[in-house]
Amino acid sequence: MPHHRASSGQDHLRAGWEQRLERSLPAPRVGLLWMGLGLALVLALFDSTVLWVPARAYPLPSEGHSVKFSAIAPPLQSAFGWQNLTCPACKVLFTALNHGLKKEPNVARVGSVAIKICKMLNIAPLDVCQSAVHLFEDDVVEVWTRSVLSPSEACGLLLGSSCGHWDIFSTWNISLPSVPKPPPKPPSPPAPGAPVSRVLFLTDLHWDHEYLEGTDPYCADPLCCRRGSGWPPNSQKGAGFWGEYSKCDLPLRTLESLLKGLGPAGPFEMVYWTGDIPAHDVWQQSRQDQLRALTTITDLVRKFLGPVPVYPAVGNHESTPVNGFPPPFIKGNQSSQWLYEAMAKAWEPWLPADALHTLRIGGFYALTPRPGLRLISLNMNFCSRENFWLLINSTDPAGQLQWLVEELQAAENRGDKVHIIGHIPPGHCLKSWSWNYYKIIARYENTLAGQFFGHTHVDEFEIFYDEETLSRPLAVAFLAPSATTFINLNPGYRVYQIDGSYPGSSHVVLDHETYILNLTQANAAGGTPSWKRLYRARETYGLPDAMPASWHNLVYRMRDDEQLFQTFWFLYHKGHPPSEPCGTPCRLATLCAQLSARADSPALCRHLMPNGSLPDANRLWSRPLLC
Repeated sequence: MPHHRASSGQDHLRAGWEQRLERSLPAPRVGLLWMGLGLALVLALFDSTVLWVPARAYPLPSEGHSVKFSAIAPPLQSAFGWQNLTCPACKVLFTALNHGLKKEPNVARVGSVAIKICKMLNIAPLDVCQSAVHLFEDDVVEVWTRSVLSPSEACGLLLGSSCGHWDIFSTWNISLPSVPKPPPKPPSPPAPGAPVSRVLFLTDLHWDHEYLEGTDPYCADPLCCRRGSGWPPNSQKGAGFWGEYSKCDLPLRTLESLLKGLGPAGPFEMVYWTGDIPAHDVWQQSRQDQLRALTTITDLVRKFLGPVPVYPAVGNHESTPVNGFPPPFIKGNQSSQWLYEAMAKAWEPWLPADALHTLRIGGFYALTPRPGLRLISLNMNFCSRENFWLLINSTDPAGQLQWLVEELQAAENRGDKVHIIGHIPPGHCLKSWSWNYYKIIARYENTLAGQFFGHTHVDEFEIFYDEETLSRPLAVAFLAPSATTFINLNPGYRVYQIDGSYPGSSHVVLDHETYILNLTQANAAGGTPSWKRLYRARETYGLPDAMPASWHNLVYRMRDDEQLFQTFWFLYHKGHPPSEPCGTPCRLATLCAQLSARADSPALCRHLMPNGSLPDANRLWSRPLLC
């Protein structure tokens, strides 16, 4: 078992955080009418299910909320007769219907409208629309009756900014301690022969218990290669035994093969595991399904890794409805207590009592895996654009960022280094959350030794810069590729080489390796699964080290070196890139994303663009929805 050391002052910090949590319970705000609820539900489904994406990996970030809504609004206006609606009439109508909803929130009526919209826009097959709506409707109605849009904001959404400003996620700022920031001090390279630790990183396993070899990989449903997908035409191949290059997740045997074949990549000191355990069948999941996935995969990890300590983080697919993570002030059956309690029970052998305590409250925790290193596991669902519960109050949900500041300050006071793990990368978060996180990282750059995330399913990174000039790289977040094939990828996992456990260790990332299963070879007649190293980062990219400046320089080298970028593009997709070439706009968008640890901040990419022009925010700063 790992060494867990209680830090001085931890009880005081925890007490302060819990008091703030109690004070964070928001006052009720106005809700919206039932037609708006149907619209909100559909937008949530657009973001959460990724159901109707072409069966290939995504070469470009998908379009953002404003672009999506501008495409949806005209048919909605036509369907509901909104073309001639004036701004004053809209506000009167919404005010009246808002009061009606508060008196009688009719869930069935909301669901009926949402199903009609889902069908009208051809978002998914009718049975998927019906199942998804019935799964989401109770929670969505609860959210919208407690808060969200005022009538003015709703009309701004429907009729344009001249009628009202639609900005439901207001800006806010986190408080930093008055302790002055120490002068920046990059870590010294480890001495020759210093210990090096290997850390296994698992993310986005997405086990599909309904996976069935031979079924149609290109079915009409959001997720294929499973019972109910039907059989492919005679001219097409069915789903492979070990997985498939399509909108499919993994059978249990492939995950078992991954864990069984870890030997050549080890031995490991510890494991970071950043969530997304269930499959992408988000329109039909129950709590029983999610708990079965949690316990089955946890048991499988423990079986093959034995005494190696595993430190998990919560993914956005662990809950049902998907992305639905209420802040702790939501009590009762709609809270996340059912999930956090199950996680605490499943992960108890790996986590100390104080970590289990905050896990049960908010899905995040901190612990000391070895002397001089503090590990912080964040619940990144509290930053998520797709977490509809944040429409009630998106200001530092659960007080998690303020708790993070206190943990980092305590680590700075002790002289410890910190690793942060989480599922959704900070550049993919709501803007205010992302910018506050960016500010925290900049303040504690001397203390942060590593950041590790997943969620995007591809192999990338995000760089942090000083806030004053946005020119000095001070930290990097590593985004590891997924175990799942979803969409059109090889299965994979990551191994990090970390400065080892010894007095004075920097605990920084020294290098990383990515391992994959080549599905073409594994599924061939007589083939067997063989997990092999795809590449080693420093060797492949010619990096002098794995420090932030080296990754910054790599981005600009790839801008000017087409062959180097194509190598990155191949590895970005775990050795199975899309057939479409990635030309200049695609290359700039991809490289811009590597600089984007702060959401909606196009100035970070100014130097990438021709003539130093600012990039198109809709094109470059919207994020993939394939997670």
